[in-house]
Amino acid sequence: MKPHSFLLASASPRRLQLLAQIGLVPERSEPAHIDETPHKQELPEAYAKRMAQQKAEKIAARFADVVVLAADTVVYLGRRILPKAEDEATARACLEKLSGRRHRVMTAVAVAKGKHVKVKSVVTAVRFNRLSKQEIDVYIASKEWDGKAGGYAIQGSAAAFIPWINGSYSNVVGLPLAETKVMLDSII
Repeated sequence: MKPHSFLLASASPRRLQLLAQIGLVPERSEPAHIDETPHKQELPEAYAKRMAQQKAEKIAARFADVVVLAADTVVYLGRRILPKAEDEATARACLEKLSGRRHRVMTAVAVAKGKHVKVKSVVTAVRFNRLSKQEIDVYIASKEWDGKAGGYAIQGSAAAFIPWINGSYSNVVGLPLAETKVMLDSII
């Protein structure tokens, strides 16, 4: 197997771009299509790790002897997981909750080969400025929130809302690169 030969269990263009930034290009990208509903009272870390592991295991079961990389990113306030914004109302509700507050972004990364799976989570603290109704309206009109955990994309115009982060920037985008590279190096 050539160095860093792996399959990405994701359809996320952001994860592909992040991996390419550090010279890691999967042989193919294969979304897992699993049920991503949180269990009742499931905590953010348990949820993110369960999602990443299930995605990795589902794809690894289909591709024997192939290294599979999967990830799941959650945005949360306290113990409350914010949804992935699939419509304007959800995106607006997320932005209103995040306005003027600190929150956390966690990405769980899973690397699998056969039945062997390693899972690690990375947390970044993020602070939002207080947002005006007009700022929220303009951001909603941008459609950058579509499909994003917590209803925003730090790599887009929402960067203007964020004066401070503590931790990995790439984690907030969707994949903690330093930790992901170490995990791939250890299994490949």
